[in-house]
Parts: sequence; structure tokens; C-alpha cells
Amino acid sequence: MSGVTITRQQELERARKMLDGWIEAEKALMTSQSYKLDTKQELTRADLRAVRESIKYWTDEIDRLQRKSRIRVQQVVPRDM
Repeated sequence: MSGVTITRQQELERARKMLDGWIEAEKALMTSQSYKLDTKQELTRADLRAVRESIKYWTDEIDRLQRKSRIRVQQVVPRDM
């Protein structure tokens, strides 16, 4: 990349938009035979498994990004040996 910094919040926002898009594709495929993505790629009911895998991927990505933003505290107890 050309020195552009993307914040965790921007990553999270992008992941949520991607998830929303895949959920829309799943809904459309459940009611019709095909669905056209913004990228001009056309999905059919045969692609439903791939759509659901993408939904799982983006759900996991959102969970990862949200988990990463939480502060983690660990306690270390020094001991004499």
C-alpha cells in the first residue's frame, strides 16, 4: 500500500458492510434463482454454500476485530526459585 493507514474502526466498518452484502445475497438466493453482486458477479442457488461460508468468514472477522480492541490485563506473580 502507499502509506495509507487503516484504523481498526475502519476495518470493522468495512467488515460489517461486507457481512451485510453477503446476507443480502443469501436472502435473495432464498427467494429467487440468482443474485448479482456489486462487482457484476452473478450468484446462483448453487453458490449458496459459498455465500454462507462468506457470511461465516465476515462474522468471524467482526468478532476478531471487536475482541482485539478490548484491553487485556494479565497478572504476573514473581516467585523466588
